[in-house]
Amino acid sequence: MNTLTKTQFKFPNQTTVYKGKVRDVYTLENNKIIMIATDRLSAFDVVMPKGIPYKGQILNQIATKMMQDTQDIVPNWLEATPDPNVAYGESCEPFKVEMVIRGYLAGHAAREYKAGKRELCGVKLPEGLKENDKLPSPIITPATKAEQGDHDEDIAKEDILKKGIVSKEDYEVLEKYTYLLFERGTKLAQERGLILVDTKYEFGKTANGKIVLIDEIHTPDSSRYFYADTYEELQQNNEPQKQLSKEFVRQWLIENNFQGKEGQTLPEMTDEYVNTVSERYIELYEKITGEKFIKAPLENIEKRINDNIAAFLKTQ
Repeated sequence: MNTLTKTQFKFPNQTTVYKGKVRDVYTLENNKIIMIATDRLSAFDVVMPKGIPYKGQILNQIATKMMQDTQDIVPNWLEATPDPNVAYGESCEPFKVEMVIRGYLAGHAAREYKAGKRELCGVKLPEGLKENDKLPSPIITPATKAEQGDHDEDIAKEDILKKGIVSKEDYEVLEKYTYLLFERGTKLAQERGLILVDTKYEFGKTANGKIVLIDEIHTPDSSRYFYADTYEELQQNNEPQKQLSKEFVRQWLIENNFQGKEGQTLPEMTDEYVNTVSERYIELYEKITGEKFIKAPLENIEKRINDNIAAFLKTQ
């Protein structure tokens, strides 16, 4: 199937292009940006060799809906979505930390705990927890944003402030917004029979100094969800949780001896496996939004995006 794994657009009044692991960001002269969600799949900070059909559309549409559902409590950068894969809004200077918040001991936190660590990013964890247990209260475990190709790294709040990565005044706003968003995200997930386990938020500052939510929110790439109806029983029986997130990709890679470390070789992603991943993303979209996923045409994704953006820009 046709997927969008790279973009080479040239928009009117374009100044710069930044290509992230999944999103390509085109900056325009009027302090606006066009963010294109590609079908690239990244895990352990490595981009997989094949794109996942509809993944970019799914991420963009979930993020759009979630930003609309949280804009009453936290301002965000988004102004319009001219195409299923495209978001348009205000250019911001991103903070160089990702605000990771965890309500449960899962994923990276569980791996660290299993290795014997009882402190994560300066936050002490109680003894006697097992994987996927609910934490006494949600904890923020920030990560430094990696330059391309490098791993994101855990960092304590104290180190962020000491190194001057974020000012104390700004960090307090990021912290407040992170708790508010996680509380709202938890409520939205509960309404759909899901548990929002952990997630990350990214923030930026506009030209006039306003702190806003940027990038994606509550998508399977940035969040982990469990099914609420089976959580207790599986936990009591020490069985793996049924979950909707990118963790199933990470687990597949771990089983195939890959964690992004030097000397490791990426396992082959068969077409069958790629389609399975696509189906999981569609499942999450429908579960978290409560809406049927409508597949955008894939015949010529680049032309579709270019035409939709060109038509939109004429109205600006």
